[in-house]
Amino acid sequence: MMRRGSRLKRRLAGGSIVLAAAPLVLSGVPAAEAAGSAPRASATKPRPVPQARARANDGAAITKEKWIDARTVDLTVSTPAIGSPQMIRVLVPPGWSREAARTWPVVYAYQGGNDDYLSWVKGSQLAALAKKWKALVVMPSGGKNGGFSDWWNYGKGGTPKWETFHTSEVPQLMERNYRAGTKRAALGVSSGGQGAIAYAARHPRMFKYAVSFSGLLHLTKPEIPAILMVQGLAFGFDPFQVWGIPYWDDKNWKAHDPYELAAGLRGTGLYISSGTTGLPGPYDDPLHKPIDQSILGATGEFIVGSTNRDFVARLKELGIPATTHIYGNGWHNWNYWRPELDKAWPLMMKALGASKA
Repeated sequence: MMRRGSRLKRRLAGGSIVLAAAPLVLSGVPAAEAAGSAPRASATKPRPVPQARARANDGAAITKEKWIDARTVDLTVSTPAIGSPQMIRVLVPPGWSREAARTWPVVYAYQGGNDDYLSWVKGSQLAALAKKWKALVVMPSGGKNGGFSDWWNYGKGGTPKWETFHTSEVPQLMERNYRAGTKRAALGVSSGGQGAIAYAARHPRMFKYAVSFSGLLHLTKPEIPAILMVQGLAFGFDPFQVWGIPYWDDKNWKAHDPYELAAGLRGTGLYISSGTTGLPGPYDDPLHKPIDQSILGATGEFIVGSTNRDFVARLKELGIPATTHIYGNGWHNWNYWRPELDKAWPLMMKALGASKA
């Protein structure tokens, strides 16, 4: 067992390495900056959740239901996995009914790191696409970066347990209360893309299809841990708590690295896309963007692009088929993820066996 003094030395040493790294933060672009706009909230008051509403196995429960319109509901969830209330937005398909005998296939859509559970409806055309298909769309809170794992907490475990929230509590609540089926797809941007692929690999056969737009897909690539440590500091938490101290807790890092987990994706449909060069692409306007957004958009996509190339090469080595679009120029933002969603959506629907509305 590592002694307290030894652990402190390693934490300090790790911190010095991190602080020497380039001050880059990788995150999803805040959806408020995206071209899409949020649906206008109605004056609909929160509806009390009926007493009979079923809980998840660990006691997670829906405590508030607020219908925004006939097909859009925001849920407040009491979750032991996180330890604080979390939000979920749900889009129900045309013809949906809580009392229906049938169930509907589900797309679980995960936010980028510097965003929230509304990012997909603010930043993309997902809500418009969902209207055309008989499938539920579930968008749970994901926390800031580090939000797609049960935290290591120096080997002690405990909260937050984002993976437990996303892959156990949320599906159970959806299936027991909103007629969600067991045909599932995972969809994510930025760190949410990393989460979607990692979840699909760590839980084989849970998802029929998994999609990543500009996700970080090789966590243990030599330069990546230091970048993630800086990112954690920028978001205001101890970055060693998520997966541990880089290299020292290498086993746990690899246990959450999509590249290392790739063999677990056999049999899951995949769509992987990202830019690679960090150069502006057809949807970027460097002359009219704040310099900080330009730098983060460019460097962020350059870094995630290198991990996407590694990941795609790994899939080829393993003989695992995937639809890929590694498009070169283009920054880390919704302007690229919206066109990718148009391409990936029908592939997800086909994998889920969803029919058009």
